[in-house]
Amino acid sequence: MRLCDVRPPTYTDVIMVSFALFDTPIGQCGVSWDGDDEAVTVRGVQLPGRTPGATRARMMREGDAVEMSPPPTVQDAMQAMRRLLTDGQDDGLADIPLDWGSIPDFDRRVYQVTRSIPAGRTLTYGEVARRIGEPHAAQAVGQALGRNPVPIVVPCHRVLGADGQLGGFSAPGGSATKRRMLVIEGALSDQPTLFG
Repeated sequence: MRLCDVRPPTYTDVIMVSFALFDTPIGQCGVSWDGDDEAVTVRGVQLPGRTPGATRARMMREGDAVEMSPPPTVQDAMQAMRRLLTDGQDDGLADIPLDWGSIPDFDRRVYQVTRSIPAGRTLTYGEVARRIGEPHAAQAVGQALGRNPVPIVVPCHRVLGADGQLGGFSAPGGSATKRRMLVIEGALSDQPTLFG
């Protein structure tokens, strides 16, 4: 093949990533997506940063993401996430189309099990590992959840340590944000315990 036979990419070859910010009871979140109105997939969700500007900056780090008005599919996703963070209802979250394209197989299996955990319930890292057929991979499950690009939609906050401890949470606010989300869903009491 000659160099001149290689066609340079055109505008239509480039996947445009868009994002929008939306208010929730725990702060301003962000959601990114690609595709057109007919075939939109959610690529990422950002939990609130320390400031709305920090949330926006984190969303813009995903390639050349452009802030836009969300299409209907993304508006529905934002409403479903808002309902979860308002009163713990997770209706509609399972219907959000996700972009699994760049997710490694192990992580995808972890996310699929995690996505099946209903609001108000939790699993341990070890239970998730057993459900994906990797009973000794609890630590790897925790690492996969730390890379979760779509928190809330893949509710990694519902996975706890074996002894009931909250475990890590890579989102801004760390375990305090995780605890707050679990309290909203009714999975934890709003009274702090010795273990967090």
